[in-house]
Amino acid sequence: MPKKLNYDKLIKQHLKILKSLQYRSGLFAASNKKVSTGYNKSWLRDNFYECLAFEFVDDWQTVEKTYGALLKVFLMHEEKIDWAIEKRPEYKHEYIHARINPKTFEEFWEDWGNKQNDSVGAILFRIGRLEHHHKRSILKNKNHFRIVNKLVKYLESIQYWHDMDSGMWEENEEIHSSSVGACVAGLIAVSKLPNINVPPSLIKRGKDSLQRLLPRESEKKFVDLAQLSLIWPYRVVTAKQRDDILEDVEYHLVKKRGVIRYKNDYYYNNNPDGYSEEAEWTFGLSWLAIIYEKLGQKKKAKEFIDKMLKTQTKQGIPELYFSNTPKPNENNPLGWSESLFIVALYNYNKKFMKK
Repeated sequence: MPKKLNYDKLIKQHLKILKSLQYRSGLFAASNKKVSTGYNKSWLRDNFYECLAFEFVDDWQTVEKTYGALLKVFLMHEEKIDWAIEKRPEYKHEYIHARINPKTFEEFWEDWGNKQNDSVGAILFRIGRLEHHHKRSILKNKNHFRIVNKLVKYLESIQYWHDMDSGMWEENEEIHSSSVGACVAGLIAVSKLPNINVPPSLIKRGKDSLQRLLPRESEKKFVDLAQLSLIWPYRVVTAKQRDDILEDVEYHLVKKRGVIRYKNDYYYNNNPDGYSEEAEWTFGLSWLAIIYEKLGQKKKAKEFIDKMLKTQTKQGIPELYFSNTPKPNENNPLGWSESLFIVALYNYNKKFMKK
């Protein structure tokens, strides 16, 4: 790491890159708006993570605009949510879709891993936290309170605590600890708000399920990058569970330019057979830096900051690097990577920017 690196300048540079991904509607594209991979679309989960950077630098105008847009998305599809509350969904298309058109808020109807319960939990979690700690309310009218209550009922109807979803990576349907944990965190956060009704039993079912699953991510995956979310931002694991997750992630998943999502991940795998050459996801390094800074382990945080800084390109922070190569994929910059990069730098160097 350069001794005289200007963190303030670096943070502002990447905030500008991240801001360029936002549409007029308030929603963010997952990556460059002109990218051909489909990452010009908006994901609920990505918007949650992309918005975190603006919270840390006190850009509340951007935060309010994004969450206002997310609430509009749910209100636009309120009838679908009502149907799911009335009768537990049987098919993927009956679930709240994780991807939306950032201009029209319409769902994309091609076959996709739309059972992504963690994305709903994530939005509830941040709404609850923002309502408690933000200077102005995110829930500005009765429609907002109504739809949040319906999202709670939606999680109850789908029985999130044992519902097999596609999880953070939109792939194989299993019961994922990262999805259950996101919903638990979301329900706890909004349960503290006035006029939001969360039955205590709904939280308990999720906590019980989480204890049965941990320290594994799922029946098939003993460790997964997605589990870092249980440590931060959700904070729904014990100290022992946290340490077990960190040990497994660092031993099995950390690579030179990123963190692989899980063993034998076929997405952008350099090996045609899908083994041993998993793509290295850049935001994993930032995530670990954030967690270790939060734990007060500055030396360990610095190790990941040093690795993280080497992931930069002229375009920004890419989604991933191909295994053991300096070649990034075309999703560059990735909004989620940019945001966690900024948060990690901000946390480690608070003296440069006052919150």
